[in-house]
Amino acid sequence: MTRIALDPFVADLDGESARLRAAGPLAEVELPGGVHCYAVTHHAEARQLLTDSRIVKDIDVWNAWQRGEIPMDWPLIGLANPGRSMLTVDGADHRRLRTLVAQALTVKRVERLRAGIEALTAASLDRLAALPKGERVDLKAEFAYPLPMNVISELMGVDSADHPRLKELFEKFFSTQTPPEEVPQMMADLGALFTKIVDGKRENPGDDLTSALIAASENGDQLTDEEIVNTLQLIIAAGHETTISLIVNAVVALQTHPEQRRRVLAGEVPWENVIEETLRWNTPTSHVLIRFATEDVEVGDKVLPKGEALIVSFGALGRDEAQHGPTAGDFDVTRSPNRHIAFGHGPHVCPGAALSRLEAGVALPALYERFPELALAVPASELRNKPIVTQNDLHDLPVDLG
Repeated sequence: MTRIALDPFVADLDGESARLRAAGPLAEVELPGGVHCYAVTHHAEARQLLTDSRIVKDIDVWNAWQRGEIPMDWPLIGLANPGRSMLTVDGADHRRLRTLVAQALTVKRVERLRAGIEALTAASLDRLAALPKGERVDLKAEFAYPLPMNVISELMGVDSADHPRLKELFEKFFSTQTPPEEVPQMMADLGALFTKIVDGKRENPGDDLTSALIAASENGDQLTDEEIVNTLQLIIAAGHETTISLIVNAVVALQTHPEQRRRVLAGEVPWENVIEETLRWNTPTSHVLIRFATEDVEVGDKVLPKGEALIVSFGALGRDEAQHGPTAGDFDVTRSPNRHIAFGHGPHVCPGAALSRLEAGVALPALYERFPELALAVPASELRNKPIVTQNDLHDLPVDLG
């Protein structure tokens, strides 16, 4: 099996995803830093593995970890070993940790956030409208970033004063370019910041999910301090990064497909279709780290060996022709059915999927209603990906608002 090295600079994600798909449903890959693992790259096999009890989150199963081959200053260590949370456990422990979060993020409860999301969106658009006419705008920084960060922070009870520091630390956390000597301190700083937030909520609880996690622990649900801190970090990280990329990627897709944009803005195609097709065609999450095989697992005509690590390459499987047909490589807002798994599948499916869809479903139509003549300020070919192996994330999105 030929090993495919994932580009730490993410210069050509589409090309890399195509090579992964061509390698078969199970590809042998090398993560930045020379770490070997396998990737599932086809839709059907991904669904199979995501519900296979032989594929677990326990890092102690990983042969390379047991042999001491994964250094603590590996830039992706925070994703491979982020501490105990619902992301890193299985079975009863996973259900225990996930239940409170899932209850707070049901479709019905998320819908109650709509009015607040609409108000935040309107305020962001007002700020954009107040800029000097003709000024180039970074739509990611000025619109796509503030909305998800403000929403998830309000949900979790995080003060907006912490946003700049969170942004700085998460930039390092996700980047493959963080110098190894800075990784341990970055992880320590993240832990200290979230511990401070949890301690503050313990002293002054509010109507937020962090306070609810603390209360549940005190009422006998047996969440440890580590689990509360790590759960908060997980939700904040996943709850804003994915939605930022979803909004940005949808704008780029619409701007590079003018006829489809016309049909959407004319009301011929619902915005829901734009969101689902963006999730499939240019998914916010390119790869998810990392699971481990407790025994040999057959994947198509290949085998994931016992003790080896597995990543899920959502960027590859979103354009799998076996699932989406011969036009899988095309962006098509009329695609039906559109059964992607961009938010995962099985017991670890993202509990924040409904919230991300709601935010994008409010933000995108409001943006185009306010600025129907919006245009990319540079050719799409000049847009640059950030050096993040797990996120399909642009450095910026320069636009002219029209």
